[in-house]
Amino acid sequence: MKIVGIVCSPRKGGNTEILMKEALQAAQEAGAETQLISLADKDITPCDACGACEETGLCTINDDMQDIYSELEEADGVILGTPVYFINVSAQAKAVIDRTYAFLMSRKLRGKIAAALVVTRRIGAGQVLGLLYSFFTVHRMIIAGGAVGYGRGKGEVVDGPGSSPALTALEEARALGKSVVRMINKIKPVAL
Repeated sequence: MKIVGIVCSPRKGGNTEILMKEALQAAQEAGAETQLISLADKDITPCDACGACEETGLCTINDDMQDIYSELEEADGVILGTPVYFINVSAQAKAVIDRTYAFLMSRKLRGKIAAALVVTRRIGAGQVLGLLYSFFTVHRMIIAGGAVGYGRGKGEVVDGPGSSPALTALEEARALGKSVVRMINKIKPVAL
């Protein structure tokens, strides 16, 4: 079982990456192979609406998204992590979301387990979780839940709260990683 965590933050080593590493570590401890993809050093061009993917199922833009397509196809589960920017996903997250339109017609994400990880200073977590859940639903992915961490400065999520009064941001991220593994185990066909 493979879980890919995509950190859609322009900041290397920031709060989104910190929480994603926690989620993926918990998934590894629960038996998954994991891979972290940081978009901070990737070149992902926005969709240019050429329409070629509607015919072929393949995006014609040759950039770092091509490698991410391969990782998404191989994954059983995907955790998409983004900071909240002006009550929305980051520009990097939006580029990935738009570019997966190439997978819509070929249904390459259908049935994969999906989870959202959101970092915010104060507001916007609910709106961003809703947007990510809608994105997963359009692709007919199975939603395993979401996690929220609060913190503005780099590293503040380490001591910051989660969305639940009972959990810290780190605890929420770990619970999310385990949830993705549990969902994969529930739906993955048993080998005969």
